[in-house]
Amino acid sequence: MTESASQGAAGPLAGVRILDLSSVVMGPYATQVLADLGADVVKVESPAGDNMRAVGPMRNPGMGHLYLHLNRNKRSVVLDLKTPEGREACLKLAEDCDALLYNIRPQAMARLGLSYEDVAARNPRIVYLGAYGFSEDGPYAGRPAYDDLIQGQTGIAALYQQQTGDVPRYAPLTLADRAVGLHVGIALVSAVLHARQSGRGQQVEIPMFEGMAHLVLGDHLGGATFDPPLGPTGYARLLAPHRRPYATSDGYICLLIYNDKHWRNFFDLIGRPELGQDPRFCTHGARAAHIGEVYAFVAEVIATRDTASWLRDLAGADIPASALYTVDALLEDEHLAATRFVRDVDHPTEGRLRTTAPLGRYQGTPTAIRRPAPTLGQHSREILGEAGYDAAQIDAMIARGITQEGT
Repeated sequence: MTESASQGAAGPLAGVRILDLSSVVMGPYATQVLADLGADVVKVESPAGDNMRAVGPMRNPGMGHLYLHLNRNKRSVVLDLKTPEGREACLKLAEDCDALLYNIRPQAMARLGLSYEDVAARNPRIVYLGAYGFSEDGPYAGRPAYDDLIQGQTGIAALYQQQTGDVPRYAPLTLADRAVGLHVGIALVSAVLHARQSGRGQQVEIPMFEGMAHLVLGDHLGGATFDPPLGPTGYARLLAPHRRPYATSDGYICLLIYNDKHWRNFFDLIGRPELGQDPRFCTHGARAAHIGEVYAFVAEVIATRDTASWLRDLAGADIPASALYTVDALLEDEHLAATRFVRDVDHPTEGRLRTTAPLGRYQGTPTAIRRPAPTLGQHSREILGEAGYDAAQIDAMIARGITQEGT
């Protein structure tokens, strides 16, 4: 079953307008979440467009798969911000926005004539949010930051090596971009709420390095939490070598035997109830102290039987377990099918697409896929008209390459 974008649905952020100057993943992911929640996101693109437009696979040039998922529910306007006319158009758009998001260095924004002071002079209530690599207060200010670099610099790749004994490895996701992108979205909405209550905007900084350090250290400060330290850094359960999908006799299962009841049921299931009195297993604290041995024991037991019988019997014993999915299997999951979380939509230029639904359910302000991801400059004429430009002025801007209109 396919569906077309719904122009009528609102969402809890209806009435919030965001001028999005960001590109690639972190900023666009943040505004995609906010757009799904109903915000009017005006995506400002250079004449070359967002880099993610060029990342395939794609059916048509400039409409790569990542771009399509990161930019639905948004409108695209092209502005050459390096020209005085493009800068002025951007400032005029900012006059009617709750927030402006960017992800280049603040110094680069100042060179464009789009510093916080420049923008706030036109709209003192605006939230001016910079989402970039490193805080401007530290010695790394201005360094380039990409997902792989931030994963490496915040210990994620080394944690993989520490757990497995293998080479350092990045998580196979744009993990830093998306995790910090959620911080960006929360920060933007929080600051907009304050601005609406107080009548005063503000400048906000959300740095990627500190955002991922926040995530990693929350789990792995370990003994270094205390002064003096009570032990090394690291959360032993997460670093146990056998904390991974367990091999069965014919595949893998995902299994977490967590609380005392789970362990009693597991020992009964495998015919070893006496292990409930074993000092390694008898309490949560004891299991935590022997976590490597505990995981190794479970791995040895699980390897003795096939996947289907384990999943059946673990479910009967009320022990949390699941099959190991591939991404392909995830797309066919019966729960996601029943909740229509993965759905087919019709895009006016790209044809039938598979995508995910907006997350969550809002009884009074339902969300929807209101707009498909736009072609480059698709809404330039519409958005500039809203800012007060007439048709002749827009035509002149198109002729001079300051803007362009898409299909």
